[in-house]
Amino acid sequence: MTPESWGRIPRLRPAAVVPLHWAEPAALAGRAAPILAHGLGRSYGDACLNEGGTLLLTRGLDRFLALDEAAGTLTCEAGVSLAEILTLVVPRGWFLPVVPGTQHVTVGGAIANDVHGKNHHRAGTFGGQVRWLELLRSTGEVLRCSPDGNRELFAATVGGLGLTGLVLRAGLSLRRIATTRVAAESLPLRDLSEFFAGSAESDQRFEYTVAWIDCLASGARLGRGILHRGNHAAGPGPLAWRSGSRLSVPFELPFSPLGRLTLGAFNALYHAAHRGAGARAVEARGFFFPLDGVARWNRIYGRAGFFQFQCQVPPPAAPEALRALLATIARSGQGSFLAVLKNFGAAPSPGLLSFPREGTTLALDFPDRGERTARLFRELHAVVADHRGRIYSAKDAHMSPAQFAAQHREALPAFRAQVDPAFSSSLWRRVTGG
Repeated sequence: MTPESWGRIPRLRPAAVVPLHWAEPAALAGRAAPILAHGLGRSYGDACLNEGGTLLLTRGLDRFLALDEAAGTLTCEAGVSLAEILTLVVPRGWFLPVVPGTQHVTVGGAIANDVHGKNHHRAGTFGGQVRWLELLRSTGEVLRCSPDGNRELFAATVGGLGLTGLVLRAGLSLRRIATTRVAAESLPLRDLSEFFAGSAESDQRFEYTVAWIDCLASGARLGRGILHRGNHAAGPGPLAWRSGSRLSVPFELPFSPLGRLTLGAFNALYHAAHRGAGARAVEARGFFFPLDGVARWNRIYGRAGFFQFQCQVPPPAAPEALRALLATIARSGQGSFLAVLKNFGAAPSPGLLSFPREGTTLALDFPDRGERTARLFRELHAVVADHRGRIYSAKDAHMSPAQFAAQHREALPAFRAQVDPAFSSSLWRRVTGG
């Protein structure tokens, strides 16, 4: 089967697909350029695709190499998934300091996209938890990179979209937990102003905060939703981890059932179910990875697939920009049952092209409805550009070369100097023309 992205579009075919395995020394000599690593394919657009080139499948690089419980560090190969790490370390009382919205991401993919989680305001990005990494260049040279050695290459590799070479292994920091329970709360939000007020207060008291937004709400209800917040419980309590899914979507639907009526019904039910939830103890797996409970949920969007939009806007512009974005989405009628709003903290990300910056991020999914959806994305991207915001490359399939260059203007020269000339991706060629 041809590897695909999580949004299942665009459908681009590589010329060669090469599975890697730890028992065979990874060699790039003789591989037809352009080359790109591909892990679990959880990037939504074309960041993990390489039309006409060579895709290196990294899941075979799956060894755990060392666990130092005194120092709280783990060494593993780049094809190990976050789910496999949690299965190993949680029963020992450890957790990853930063996790994205799914545990089904490889370490190499988490580094390449410098993923973030619900606690960016406290812990920053995944790349900030990487103590070092080993990178194989197309010359055959293996370089150890860290904040203290080969710093420029480290900064280009973290958040570098897989363009600096093949990550072989990495040393990661862990954090102690007493239980897999999370002390969580859910608060109703009447409108967007309550999100900003509630998030400011919640970020002071809670390590993890994120809001679900009813993207079809408009007028006085614009931005209504639920603010979820939580801290790791003090314990003692259970320390167990299950990475599998209870349910699965067994086949792709011929069309997307997610229209205004179905989304309106879902949003009303979700809001009603959570607005009175209050404080409670929940399992960490459901709190951090709610969508992982349904395997292959991306098939719900139908044969046409879907696009994700995720942006960041800086603090002074955030209220105005978010109102404009949500109003545009509500007018379009192209809503999303997954609509996430979150504040990023001020801690700088370690990667040159890392997405998170201080401000507010909004993420939504949209079924592909052809030109209608493309027009919506052009409108949303224009709002982001007008407010000096950024688009997340790991989620993108529509960003223009001009917008990519503008949002990375200061970092691009230093990044280009570290790119391995044999590595590229469909995203990179789309947004740079090269």
